[in-house]
Amino acid sequence: MKLSALTKVAAIGGIAALTLTSCAANEAGGGTTDGGDGSSLSGELVGAGASSQGSAQEAWIAAFQSANPDVTVNYEPSGSGAGRETFQQGASAFAGSDRAFKTDEVSAGPFEACATDAGIVEFPAYISPIALIFNVEGVDSLKLDAPTVAKIFSGKITKWNDPAIASQNPDVTLPDANISAVHRSDDSGTTGNFTDYLAAAAPEDWTVGSIETWPTEFGGEGAQGTSGVVEAVKNGVGTIGYADASRAEGLGTVEIKVGEKYVAYSPEAAAAIVDASSQEEGRTDHDIAIKLDRTSKAEGVYPIVLVSYLVGCEKYAKPENAELVKEYFSYIVSEEGQKAAAESAGSAPISSELRDKVKVAIDAIA
Repeated sequence: MKLSALTKVAAIGGIAALTLTSCAANEAGGGTTDGGDGSSLSGELVGAGASSQGSAQEAWIAAFQSANPDVTVNYEPSGSGAGRETFQQGASAFAGSDRAFKTDEVSAGPFEACATDAGIVEFPAYISPIALIFNVEGVDSLKLDAPTVAKIFSGKITKWNDPAIASQNPDVTLPDANISAVHRSDDSGTTGNFTDYLAAAAPEDWTVGSIETWPTEFGGEGAQGTSGVVEAVKNGVGTIGYADASRAEGLGTVEIKVGEKYVAYSPEAAAAIVDASSQEEGRTDHDIAIKLDRTSKAEGVYPIVLVSYLVGCEKYAKPENAELVKEYFSYIVSEEGQKAAAESAGSAPISSELRDKVKVAIDAIA
């Protein structure tokens, strides 16, 4: 697979996840898009951003390149913050982000990838629960409410047999061992979504709000990217962390208290909270952001959910990017593309209602 200049720099810097994405794009068998063997698309498309989308991007790239053999897509899973910055600087044609750009960020600009005075196209493309993962010998599952989770990650609860944990798990033998809480060390949309839940559901115990950069005063162990957190939890003792649920296999996981019940993560539960939430106000028709209701007590809702976005331009500074981005985005949000992500990453496909709104935004790309 050919590498863009941006990707070559990333590879030199040792970003192994990008190498995995590129290899998977070559090796995996893809689905088909409207282009088929007769596709007239050609060129190179560079994106960067959310590592949570990594597995989905592998599947999307493999299928899209299979259907469009003269197109090379490179996606650098550098993290949401880095991806937004890369896109703003014009070093990528699109970004993946675990949160939408804030309205003041959109107003301030500039977006160097876009033509002068052009707006952005932004929409949810990947919906997934964020799993609380842990590594405690002999324990596979725990039940926790929001205040307890907040106290664990803020350093107020330091032992696994603390009464706040034990009282919710009477049938579990918990060790008198230290808790090692692992967080993202990089600017992370996953952190933003996790802390957004804590700020909404446990405001008395989580007082720093919804933030993408972990507060240093809480201590804990920092790890780079989704893979870093998973590896730190897996290789540690008494560890707990948060990561996209697609990466939770082989680790203990937490059921979260919603109302009077505890709910395990699942694609269906993640989709339920998105459908129960509204769009943010003050946005353009092509800037679609979801205002998640983290405190919903609806049946079967899992509140720690990540809605990851794709971001492009209404009009591109480099016209050759427009058609590639438009076609790639169209494939991603199609039923076929969403099914590919669900199969490879365990994500929840976007609803048909949301897809109709997203298609309008994508059609605006020129």
